[in-house]
Amino acid sequence: MYNEIKKSQNRLDGYEKVTGQAKFGADLNFGHQLYAKTVYSEYPRAEIVSIDISEAEKLEGVVDIITYEDIPGENEMFGRFPVLAAKEVKYIGDGVAVVAAKSKETAEKAVDLINVEYKEKQPLFNMKKAYNSKDDLVHTDKEDNIIEHSHHLMRKGNIKEGLQKADVILERTYYTPFVDQAYIEPEVIVTIPDPYREGIEIHGSIQNPYSIRENVAKIMDLKISQVKVIHSTIGGSFGGKDESVMLMAARTAILAKRTDRPIKMVLTREESMLESCKRHAYELNYKIGAKQDGTIVAIEDEVYTQGGPYNNKAMFANWRGSVHATGPYRVENVKTDYYGVYTNTIYGGAYRGFSAPQTVFGSESLIDELAYELDISPKEIRLKNCLKEGDTFATGQKFGPGEIPAPLADIIEGVCEHSDYEEKRAEYKEFNNKHNEKKKGIGISCTIRGAGLGGEGIDTAGATLTIDQDGSINLISDLTEMGQGMRTAHSQIAAETLGVSLERFTFINTDTSIIMDGGPTVASRGTLAGGQAVIEAARKLKERLKKVASKKLDCKKEDIVIGNDLIYHKQNKEKTIAFEDLIEVCLNDLGISLSAQGWYNPGPEELDEETGQGKAYPTYVYGCAVTEITVDIKTGKVNVDKITAGYDIGTPINPQQVKGQLYGGLLQGLGYSLMEEFEQKEGYLKTDNFDDYLIPSIKDMPDIDIKLFDIEDDFGPYGAKSVGELGIELVAPSVTNAFYDATGRRIREIPLNLERTLLGKSLSK
Repeated sequence: MYNEIKKSQNRLDGYEKVTGQAKFGADLNFGHQLYAKTVYSEYPRAEIVSIDISEAEKLEGVVDIITYEDIPGENEMFGRFPVLAAKEVKYIGDGVAVVAAKSKETAEKAVDLINVEYKEKQPLFNMKKAYNSKDDLVHTDKEDNIIEHSHHLMRKGNIKEGLQKADVILERTYYTPFVDQAYIEPEVIVTIPDPYREGIEIHGSIQNPYSIRENVAKIMDLKISQVKVIHSTIGGSFGGKDESVMLMAARTAILAKRTDRPIKMVLTREESMLESCKRHAYELNYKIGAKQDGTIVAIEDEVYTQGGPYNNKAMFANWRGSVHATGPYRVENVKTDYYGVYTNTIYGGAYRGFSAPQTVFGSESLIDELAYELDISPKEIRLKNCLKEGDTFATGQKFGPGEIPAPLADIIEGVCEHSDYEEKRAEYKEFNNKHNEKKKGIGISCTIRGAGLGGEGIDTAGATLTIDQDGSINLISDLTEMGQGMRTAHSQIAAETLGVSLERFTFINTDTSIIMDGGPTVASRGTLAGGQAVIEAARKLKERLKKVASKKLDCKKEDIVIGNDLIYHKQNKEKTIAFEDLIEVCLNDLGISLSAQGWYNPGPEELDEETGQGKAYPTYVYGCAVTEITVDIKTGKVNVDKITAGYDIGTPINPQQVKGQLYGGLLQGLGYSLMEEFEQKEGYLKTDNFDDYLIPSIKDMPDIDIKLFDIEDDFGPYGAKSVGELGIELVAPSVTNAFYDATGRRIREIPLNLERTLLGKSLSK
């Protein structure tokens, strides 16, 4: 029985956000600050002949202008990103110069006065052409256009023999587009010279403070400890506020050092869409072999990831994608290859799901096509092949008691029963036979997702808990609160462990100068890894408190119980001391430290580089969704009427927050399915603001019914696993599968906008 977890507690940061007290990056201002603007490339690919800043320097209010020549340290940051382009621009969002001025208006005028002379070069836009090219290279120091470390593979069984055993073989190709994270708050950085020592202090809308610190130190030629990063309240990120913010931090740090003044840079929406990463565009080529009874015997897939001009995490996304390429199914013969490709386009990167929305769209569309080819119910073919106890995953990992839970069959049955899946398939078929203008369909999709970083990196995390004299408890984590409710979940975990109420807890934003680097806030690892560090810190404090309490109550430490803000003897509850009184004894009478650090390190997960076999993740989460739609045959408009979804996310620490995460993910998945597409033409953006980048609104929200399956899994804190990214993965394939059920037409490229559903192709501007 729990007191503080598995309850829908109020968010600890709710009051500040609701009242407007919380400060976002753009709300921060410092005395004598300057405003910075970047000069961007005029061409997708060109040689820089000269940069003339003389006219801009004459403008009253301009304080400083920098180019690549003014960078004190290295110009190349993580992923080959240049702080400022030196000899060549490789896409339309490359920065060439940066202006610092006394006002935003002056900075904007100065940018227009900087004259850059270019010599245009032929860009590479087509991913397959770039992949096959050995002569025309985005980076001339390479032998090809394949992104470093981005080729990841999976080999299991014998693909040739497996396909020979098949009664039916399907070959299909699926496509997904670049899409923007569309967070409400654009990127912001405010950098100030450290007033007390040699160094830089950076504030802003920062998802991963430690990577910012490391990269800025490198370009500033400083020690890492001389760069201090504190993230502001963040108005959404979803993976996007990383590389663009890293570049902004570097540029403003140089200017802050040169001018000895604070530098503020706030991107416009157009600049944000230009310079921030997008979810990678994918081409997914599949071949699947199966027996007549629906048993899958082999899957071969070759996937191409469009990376843009820089290596923005394609190597990590492709690794995750290769592990999950065959979906949550038992497949004895697997051959998977993922490749990242350099192009002179906008660049791909992290966006909620990190390869899963693309990969699941491909694999779940494929499974559905196989079901119809064999005249088997889409539900039954999934039940027949989904991973069960005793099965092995594509990586060779075994599922079963004492190992990795395999609850997907129960989830599929539960979701289909709850949604009346089979009954509605028959009902909608009858409806469609009677109606010509409207058609109804129902589609299903399933997913498996590795929890945490797994083989991408070690899931280390740190947390510090400090009990103050009034009995309040302050929490700091090295992972970032971005609106997902992580700090509330962390505090619930700490309260449960310590035996005190949640009301005692406060937290502060991550400050790189006071807590160690525990890795990035990605991969739905906030509660999974961060919660373990919190538990360790809380247990250390609890042991200290019990030791002192045992002396005060004259009993053994093992007989002390802390619960409901009281400390008492477990057999004699009259022997009691209030929590505040015990804190006073510890701090004032005995001088005992009531600050403790927790550090979680599960160790690395490793796969064989030649085969992909090994322990990819310590555990997995699962999901199944059933989506019901209505299609207007005359206009092509798809209305999503209802989504019924079930998930195994382990123990829900805060059920309402968990459902909130899933609702948000499902709505983003709806946008990915039906309307979102980032359009380019010859390397230039045709989509640069929300007036022509459509995202779903509250009025597009369908009826959503979520069921949480509390599956016992001891890996995470109190059995909690991952939730943040799981919701977005299932929508696109369940929508396109429902579209086929409604119309008999299979669309293998998203989004299902009006042109694609009505004409079979998307129209360009």
